[in-house]
Amino acid sequence: MKKVCGDKNKTVFVGMSGGVDSSVSAAILKDQGYNVVGVFIKTWHPEFIACNEEEERLDAMRVCAHLDIPFLTFDFEDVYKNEVADYMISEYKAGRTPNPDVMCNKEVKFGVFLKKALSMGADYVATGHYAKNIKNVAESTFSNFSLEKSIDPLKDQSYFLWTLNQEQLSKIIFPIGHLKKTEVRKLANKFKIPVAEKKDSQGICFLGAVDLKDFLKHYIKEKRGKVVLAQSGVEGNDIGEEIGYHDGVVFFTIGERHGFTITKKSPNDGAYYVIAKDLKKNILYVSQNSKKVFSVDLAENTFLNLDNINWISEVPKINKKYTAQIRYHGEFLSCKVESLDKENVKIIFEKSFSVDSGQSCVLYDGNVVLGGGVIK
Repeated sequence: MKKVCGDKNKTVFVGMSGGVDSSVSAAILKDQGYNVVGVFIKTWHPEFIACNEEEERLDAMRVCAHLDIPFLTFDFEDVYKNEVADYMISEYKAGRTPNPDVMCNKEVKFGVFLKKALSMGADYVATGHYAKNIKNVAESTFSNFSLEKSIDPLKDQSYFLWTLNQEQLSKIIFPIGHLKKTEVRKLANKFKIPVAEKKDSQGICFLGAVDLKDFLKHYIKEKRGKVVLAQSGVEGNDIGEEIGYHDGVVFFTIGERHGFTITKKSPNDGAYYVIAKDLKKNILYVSQNSKKVFSVDLAENTFLNLDNINWISEVPKINKKYTAQIRYHGEFLSCKVESLDKENVKIIFEKSFSVDSGQSCVLYDGNVVLGGGVIK
């Protein structure tokens, strides 16, 4: 089995979710001689959502008992509520589309969890993320470690990790980043892990499979508005035919094709996609062409401005070709950095696209994650 980044006889606190990926991560590390401690992290859940957290905790406990490693529970409910849930709600209220999983990794897993683990004597923390943390052979003052994509493109989670820095990477291990999911399942059976056949969890980190709009409607008031078939013109003008209605423009993101009602639709019509939003007039603009861009400025300029910038291993070079992802599992778009400073970066793309503010844009140099920012 391939050696992961770290040293034997060191103590690793592994974030245990009760799932296969984190369980196999703990098993691999123990097999390689690490002193492994399993940690279940308690999250925040609103009262109106049925929570299976205790079942997940029991699964994590069963795995730790099977592996004969200590088991701890860390309660980070307040951090989840304040830094992840409240952030997500406030962003949607403002008409933006945040990524709560990015914030969960930043504030919880590699924020308070990492800090508490180190304070309790851990040398490293580990998680079941599909990403690679590579220690560079030629160490420099800036990039001793590189974050890279997983070899499994269907499971790669590097997009969610763009906020990491060098100090954090020096204390983080991703034991399954060099494996495909099929290989992880095989190892789960090899180690006879109790949850070897358990299905993968879905949904937002603290909500699970709960519908996001149903969650948000407990905090954001619904407001009925028009659905307009986009034709031509500049976003923000009431152009095109009214063909339906929705319950609030803030509940939608660019590219969605569900959740609104079409009242004027012929039998030959295909799916309608949200391609623009007018927050002031509470109008959703839709098209049957998901790649149509309804903003003249965006179609002509094809650029993104980012803030909250973080560069992991190196600052990108001006006019060098890179690729970028603007949503998880989205297309890798060819691009160049036109300008940047400590607080902002402007990225030029080869083709036009639709995107919402608030989403994360992550920049890649081949398989290496350079870093990213939040779309303005």
